[in-house]
Amino acid sequence: MTPSPARGRSPRGLRPALVAGAAATALLLTGCSGGAGAAGAGDTSGNQLLTIPREDMGTFTRNFNPFSPKAAPMTKEAVYEPLMVHNPADGKDTPWLATAWTQAPDGKSVTFTLREGVKWSDGKPFAAEDVVHTFELQKKLLGGFEYLDEVTADSPQKVTFHFNKPFSPSLYEIGGHYIVPKHIWSKIADPAKDTNATPVGTGPYTQVEHFQSQSYELRKNPSYWQPAKQRIAGIRLLAFSGNDSANLAFTNGEVDWTQAFIPDIQKSFVAKNPKTNHYWFPTTGAMINWQLNTAKAPFDDPALRKALSRAVDRAKIAKVAMNGYSVPADCTGLSNAYDTWRDKTVAASCDWTTHDSKAAAQALDAAGYKLGAGGRRTQKNGKPLTLDISVGSASSDWISVANIIKQNLAEVGVTATVKSPDWSAVVSSYETGTFDSGIVWSNNGATPYEFYRGAMATTQVKPVGEKATENYHRFGDPKADRLIDAFAATTDPKTQQARAGELQKLFAADAPVVPLFPGPEWGAYTDARFTGWPTKDDPYATLSNRSVTTVLVLTSLRPVKG
Repeated sequence: MTPSPARGRSPRGLRPALVAGAAATALLLTGCSGGAGAAGAGDTSGNQLLTIPREDMGTFTRNFNPFSPKAAPMTKEAVYEPLMVHNPADGKDTPWLATAWTQAPDGKSVTFTLREGVKWSDGKPFAAEDVVHTFELQKKLLGGFEYLDEVTADSPQKVTFHFNKPFSPSLYEIGGHYIVPKHIWSKIADPAKDTNATPVGTGPYTQVEHFQSQSYELRKNPSYWQPAKQRIAGIRLLAFSGNDSANLAFTNGEVDWTQAFIPDIQKSFVAKNPKTNHYWFPTTGAMINWQLNTAKAPFDDPALRKALSRAVDRAKIAKVAMNGYSVPADCTGLSNAYDTWRDKTVAASCDWTTHDSKAAAQALDAAGYKLGAGGRRTQKNGKPLTLDISVGSASSDWISVANIIKQNLAEVGVTATVKSPDWSAVVSSYETGTFDSGIVWSNNGATPYEFYRGAMATTQVKPVGEKATENYHRFGDPKADRLIDAFAATTDPKTQQARAGELQKLFAADAPVVPLFPGPEWGAYTDARFTGWPTKDDPYATLSNRSVTTVLVLTSLRPVKG
């Protein structure tokens, strides 16, 4: 899991399946924070805390500012809530802080009717002015939402978003955004830097207790608008500096719910207790891409990108590096979650995502990247054709992916070096454009719009040296801009389908990134202490504890009482 931020939100990235070797203290696993339900894994008193590991955080900082990239886990899942919840697992939209919404016929506005009776955790009423203030802060602090001109409170329970152009994806981008209280945030001197240590939200679990550097608790919001759904006593977060220690705690039954890559999960987890131990890894739209920095020669050459892609053995990557949890990608770039959008003619028309070392070598020859001394490829200027593949050191699965690519490239005379410093260094090189290549999650959403915008729109391209928050590969095609804009300008399904087909053709022609495999949405749990989880047969949410659907899970779980 790695970076690919979506506009107006914190990075979807830094989603690598982090696997590092540092161990966590055993005290964390036995419950040292006190309070009801903190007795540990064996507690089925009915007051037990839902215990969740974070394998990507060695320590926690008491920061519950949802506008901060360093916000503590569950800030945007349990403390703050959105207007609506779109569930990519079943495609359904659940009204949340809003009960209804209407898009204008011309696509230039959307109006939300807010839920009556909602209160903030300090007892103050939730109203339209809170929504207005949230988006004013969002644009001021984080930018994005370029299509949004103004937000107006038409009444205490009605708010309208006005656009400068028709923009159909707005419903999901706006509806899924967290809302903060104006009466709190309007009084904060520096909203970008404030840590919001004692947050006030509308979510089910807002009360911070027993905060320590490696654990903390979130207890019930005393003013929650759905008190009957606050069945669990609270949430307990544990910090780990890598997946090895977090997975050990999980497979030993010391935590309840994880979102991480677990090698051979059937054997290492499910087989230990098939009655209680479960997992579900749906693909929900994101593609895992090998990105080549098109701002650097020779990676600006689509013929080279396609030839290198042809050398990649995606079947081996899916089977070995990903433990069979995913499948190879095709040249549309679309995840299998978008199968209804896929143009099968396009998918069948190109071969640059099909592994064939001989054909890859021939393509390199034809494109002018000849074999030189020692069987090593050279660039057109005679310099060696070499490249780095950058992946964070904590991501063992993606390091395996990179090493397979390295081996594949060696077979056609291209020398690759896998570089794996800390993720912070890797992301910095992505953001500034100094990298050669790397592995990233794509954008995703309710439609393929977000994917193609993030992969091909010129509007998302930043010059090398200027910080990029997406499209790290820095590719843009004006023809893609026109198609992307045309897709967004209509709500007509047939027109959108046609534009999506044209975008697939353009993606297949340009090869802006090298798609590898659809990204599984990791999720595993034990129902020894809590029941009511989403499953393949009941996909009311994904099993992610880091997404907008997380609140659906938190308000559905029930404690097991021994």
